[in-house]
Amino acid sequence: QVQLVESGGGLVQPGGSLRLSCAASRSIFSISAMDWYRQGPGKQRELVARITSGGSTFYADSVKGRFTISRDNAKNTVWLQMNSLKPEDTAVYYCNALYHGVNYWGQGTQVTVSS
Repeated sequence: QVQLVESGGGLVQPGGSLRLSCAASRSIFSISAMDWYRQGPGKQRELVARITSGGSTFYADSVKGRFTISRDNAKNTVWLQMNSLKPEDTAVYYCNALYHGVNYWGQGTQVTVSS
């Protein structure tokens, strides 16, 4: 019921920056929360950042101060600005929408931080 299209991943050097985008197929006014998760090789998927319909935000301790989640309701889009990237940030990043208690996932975009 909610389709999510992600973009912005790629290969960057340590200390570099990337901005990921997630476009939703319906108004994000009706979506309880939009999240960014990531999953590195051999690791469980973890919540990186969340923004609710009311504008509240949450960040994992590992990215606090380096990543920023934001939204544009008119464009039905959520962004994740990632600065000061570290090799341990390497993962597939997934957009997630919580809509009527159901999680909807994007296809994922690869972020690789390496020199």
